[in-house]
Amino acid sequence: MTEGGKGGRAAQLKHTGLRPGWTTGACATAATTAAYTALLTGEFPDPVTITLPKGQTPSFALATEQLITGDLTTGDRAMAGVVKDAGDDPDVTHAALIRTTVRLLPPGAGVVFRAGPGVGTVTRPGLPLDVGEPAINPVPRQLMRSHVAEVAARHGGTGDVEITVSVDNGAEIARSTWNPRLGILGGLSILGTTGIVVPYSCSAWIDSIRRGVDVARAAGRTHVAGCTGSTSERTVLAAYDLPEDALLDMGDFAGAVLKYIRRHPVDRLTLCGGFAKLSKLAAGHLDLHSARSQVDKTFLSRLALAAGADAPLAERVAAANTGLEALRLCQSRGVPLGDEVARRARDEALGVLRGAPVEVDVICIDRAGTVVGRSDPA
Repeated sequence: MTEGGKGGRAAQLKHTGLRPGWTTGACATAATTAAYTALLTGEFPDPVTITLPKGQTPSFALATEQLITGDLTTGDRAMAGVVKDAGDDPDVTHAALIRTTVRLLPPGAGVVFRAGPGVGTVTRPGLPLDVGEPAINPVPRQLMRSHVAEVAARHGGTGDVEITVSVDNGAEIARSTWNPRLGILGGLSILGTTGIVVPYSCSAWIDSIRRGVDVARAAGRTHVAGCTGSTSERTVLAAYDLPEDALLDMGDFAGAVLKYIRRHPVDRLTLCGGFAKLSKLAAGHLDLHSARSQVDKTFLSRLALAAGADAPLAERVAAANTGLEALRLCQSRGVPLGDEVARRARDEALGVLRGAPVEVDVICIDRAGTVVGRSDPA
């Protein structure tokens, strides 16, 4: 794929050295534009150029195309497909083939969206789409509508069409996403707010956290858990037997969970994760990724003193190679450093919540999933 016009993707991330890519929504819009143009003119534009919400004008090569002459029931249709290029982002949908089939509808019918094979259907409330709707998000829908209108104006169409979006192998790819937990079944979501995938961006993960909170609240869940990974999820399930839609895949984004729940409260929030990660939260870090925050052993030595360690033990904690070594040193002397970290992490969480009516507790685990520290709810 290539891009024309000002503000090209190379210029946008030139300072990072990483190549950006395109969202599934941008790919579906390009395919829709090509298919509808072919219905009205008999020719597929290739490459096909679209305009993104912020004015960029990328061009997409077509990977597949087909004009289909229908009968009175099916009508004339055209299908076009674009291979998603996620750039240098480790996106599970990279290289997926996004297809749209556009069918002419009677004047006045408007634009109707359908989920084809590999695109999911919304089955739970709390998402920005009604239950039963195809999982094609509002911004991609609007982008497709605007391009349909432009093609209609250019080539004499009415703009009344049915757009069916499909993704080859989408149901299989979706198993590696949040979709099943959010109640999006049968395939992927067609996503994107800007049309551009920024490599290693946090935005998609944080958006999934927010949608997870929305779905839990819509389902009437009063207790949710932010977990740093699968091991901490298993720990929370053993402790509280929460339903799957009450589990938030927090990853390293503790701040994203807390800030969103501050605006959209639930009665109780449990945070569960590895001792070292949660020691960062205890020290005031809201992004727990190793590239953006480090375990502070000097801070841990102060917590060890608060938990009952003597000065020699605190010195050994400060000199430890890792947070886990600091924990083991204290465990060997019966000093509950894990509990102290959990309490301090809870206090930091409450500070971010700024008085929101949310009860918080924290569970620290080791790499095997053994609970090594807990706070009391507060």
